[in-house]
Amino acid sequence: MLVASGDLSHKLQESGPYGFAAEGPRYDARIMEVCGRGDFGELFSFEEHFLEKAAECGHRSFVIMAGVFDRKKVRAEALSHQDVTGVGYGICTFYPEGEDPSRNFLERREQALLEAISEARAKEDPCVRLARETIEAYAGDRRRPALPADLPAELLNTRAGAFVSIHKQGQLRGCIGTISPVRSNLAREILENAISACSADPRFSPVAPEELPWLEISVDVLGEPEEIASPKELDVRRYGVIVSAGRKRGLLLPDLEGVDTVEEQIAIARRKAGIGPAEPVRLQRFEVVRHT
Repeated sequence: MLVASGDLSHKLQESGPYGFAAEGPRYDARIMEVCGRGDFGELFSFEEHFLEKAAECGHRSFVIMAGVFDRKKVRAEALSHQDVTGVGYGICTFYPEGEDPSRNFLERREQALLEAISEARAKEDPCVRLARETIEAYAGDRRRPALPADLPAELLNTRAGAFVSIHKQGQLRGCIGTISPVRSNLAREILENAISACSADPRFSPVAPEELPWLEISVDVLGEPEEIASPKELDVRRYGVIVSAGRKRGLLLPDLEGVDTVEEQIAIARRKAGIGPAEPVRLQRFEVVRHT
């Protein structure tokens, strides 16, 4: 017997210990329906920011459990769901009933991801192509490549801060950037930040060569920061934010998945800088051109 244990949403009722979020009951209804059908491929389609807002703690256990039934026919049954405490508790049972090669959910998921990445790479612009080729060269043999000879003039004649972000299967894998330009041109800014993003982000281990086919790269080119008097002058979709207190400074890019309010944006930037929630801060905003 295999038991995949974990709570469902913790945000089902205002009176519960964690409060309420609209994503909570939506998660519980969806996970019970998916597991009740035994359609394990849909477990991969729950977006990370949705899971975070639903405040669940069992989804990864359920995904691991589904892997035990890879390529097997399964008889699934949803037995019960309760949320009397504001936290969801569901029970489903799954019984294997022989082999079924068509239920190769992980293989299909990986193939779809690789096809999507391949399509995106066919359309990538010079900023993203430079970042990707740099990461592939550096992660492969720690070789710092020269700038390509065919770069457009705007990358060679412009100076700007830039962030290089790396994602793998929807999860952040590295992100390093510069608020203001520190290199001779934007091309050099992207190249050096791409190297740092894949090898020197302290939150992650360096990118390994076998990960390269799975990586999705984006480049944000920053406009000049401008002083603002209050959070009312921010817009999470349009503006990034820089918060400063003395020598501590934190930045958050705009239009990030899962960051829906100005309050969340400022709070995350404060945490990144090590600035307490009650410390006075100087606020700046900036716009970006995002290359994907």
